[in-house]
Amino acid sequence: MATAPYGVRLLVGAAVTALEETRRLPQTVITYPMTIVSQFAQLVMKMQQDVADLVNRGDETLEQLFPPKDEQPEWATFDEDDDDSDEPEDDAPRNGERLTEGRFALYSTGEPESRDDAEPATSAVVDAPAPGVVADLDYESLTLAQLRARLPSLKVPDLEALLAFEEATKARAPFQTLIANRITRASAK
Repeated sequence: MATAPYGVRLLVGAAVTALEETRRLPQTVITYPMTIVSQFAQLVMKMQQDVADLVNRGDETLEQLFPPKDEQPEWATFDEDDDDSDEPEDDAPRNGERLTEGRFALYSTGEPESRDDAEPATSAVVDAPAPGVVADLDYESLTLAQLRARLPSLKVPDLEALLAFEEATKARAPFQTLIANRITRASAK
């Protein structure tokens, strides 16, 4: 068989390709919107990257031409600037001590610091007899989370004894609140 001329072969190939693409059109037309959207998003992101690159180069050039001043505005204050006091703040731990007051008291088991207007906590500990539930729970070594886990198993008289012991000794507000709330819930049942 003789081969057809080049132009005829080209036209027949284009017609067959057009026919095949027409048959696939219902399937591919569904993907066109997403294809167009993704190509548009890619174009926008590329433009944003190019603009950001130009801005960065402009910043570098301006910084070389006009070096920034190391001055800070008078209204700006930083922690390093406040070196007026040599004493640490009340909330800051001193020499590795654990905080026992404020928001950190939730996780501490240490004695509260004695204040000038209050009697030392150690004298209250000596004067208060420890109820049996304190020894049973090893209460004085418990953290707040450990105490919270043990409270549901206690009866109201034991809870009241714990609360009285806490008030007479360390008087830690989070512990007192936790025990008092548990007494309220247990009494309501």
